[in-house]
Amino acid sequence: MTTFGSLLAGFGAGLSLIIAIGAQNAFVLRQGLRREHLAPIVGVCIASDAVLIVAGVAGVGALIQAAPLALAVVRWAGAAFLLAYAVIAARRALNPGALAASGPTTRTTLTAAVTTAVALTWLNPHVYLDTVVLLGSLASGQGPDGRWPFAWGAVAGSTLWFSLLGFGAKFLAPVFARPGAWRILDGGIAVLMAVLAVLLVAS
Repeated sequence: MTTFGSLLAGFGAGLSLIIAIGAQNAFVLRQGLRREHLAPIVGVCIASDAVLIVAGVAGVGALIQAAPLALAVVRWAGAAFLLAYAVIAARRALNPGALAASGPTTRTTLTAAVTTAVALTWLNPHVYLDTVVLLGSLASGQGPDGRWPFAWGAVAGSTLWFSLLGFGAKFLAPVFARPGAWRILDGGIAVLMAVLAVLLVAS
């Protein structure tokens, strides 16, 4: 396969794994709708995916598969964090706000927003399975000349997705000018986080 073909293959594989309803994407979408700390949050997600993808292509995926205990620890820690975030989202759903033109009245601090983005990324074992193990395995199939173009293509797909999800969410702002819309969004996020936590423990 040509270098360009490997690049396109990585781009498609990266998007197919990243574009999914998950805790990380739900958080980026919500922050995009609230227009809060978008640049650092999107930057954290993109940088984290890039590090994980490069690690997988470099061969760390094989090490993770050989260390089931480490993956189990991450799974339980991730489940605990998801349950805690589900409770927070449920509380927001019970007392929703509205998206005013001047922005939300109660803002999340930069530290809290970035910490949440980091936790939702690095405490999710599926992130390691998808980016490190799966993408790393797919990259190895591209051969020595194609695996790194494959990696850069996957990183480009991640960059495109999180940029669109975060900065494109503003076009949905008129819909979320009503408290009822926030109630539905936060209620859905709470259910999603709880289900993901159960699935993590049960998997």
